[in-house]
Amino acid sequence: MSDPGTLPLGLFGGTFDPPHIGHLRLAIEAREALGLAEVCLIPAGNPPLRDAPRAAAEHRLAMVERAIAGLAGFGVDPGEVAAAAQPSYTVATLERQRRLHSPARPLVLLLGADAFSRLEAWQRWRELFALAHIAVATRPGHDLAKLQDTPKVGATGTALAAEFRARQGSAADIAAAPAGRIVPFAITALEISATAIRERLARGACVRHLVPDAVLDYIDSHPIYRTPHGH
Repeated sequence: MSDPGTLPLGLFGGTFDPPHIGHLRLAIEAREALGLAEVCLIPAGNPPLRDAPRAAAEHRLAMVERAIAGLAGFGVDPGEVAAAAQPSYTVATLERQRRLHSPARPLVLLLGADAFSRLEAWQRWRELFALAHIAVATRPGHDLAKLQDTPKVGATGTALAAEFRARQGSAADIAAAPAGRIVPFAITALEISATAIRERLARGACVRHLVPDAVLDYIDSHPIYRTPHGH
């Protein structure tokens, strides 16, 4: 029987402001499609490339913990929240994860296609490939194959396209090396956004079945997005 500490581990970072059903479906379908032993959700403490989260880091961590409670094969890493005074750069997160796990263990960074398309704006983005595989969740209209046909998009786009062409692999490649591949995988298309959920909460609209019940209970018990009242 394989040692669980040597099997592929998915790493799913995000603001999770709040965590919603779309986040959970991506994590569940990634684990199934990519043969991951576990998926670890990592709430960002202080994301540098977007507006400050509406909910404080400790609230977002608490909501993620509740969202995956009792879901076998899923865990939460509080490390970025503990270091929320510093910007949450993905490369530093992966360096920390490498220190926590065997150098030979396959680590798989889970990204949506939109985030992957902006990869070159990330700090030390080329170093990510030495630290983990990158698995990109694709939906209809977000086919990464078009990266292979973009010779005129400029130096930045061409750099990402070149990395994609050189590193594209399949789920079967993940267990064979600790890092270095880009693996697209298809997920169920769910048009759910944390922004839209926050807007609904702000006007008192119902968000049941957009977020897990345990997350909704937490929101209703804390003055995060609205004053507690009906669902």
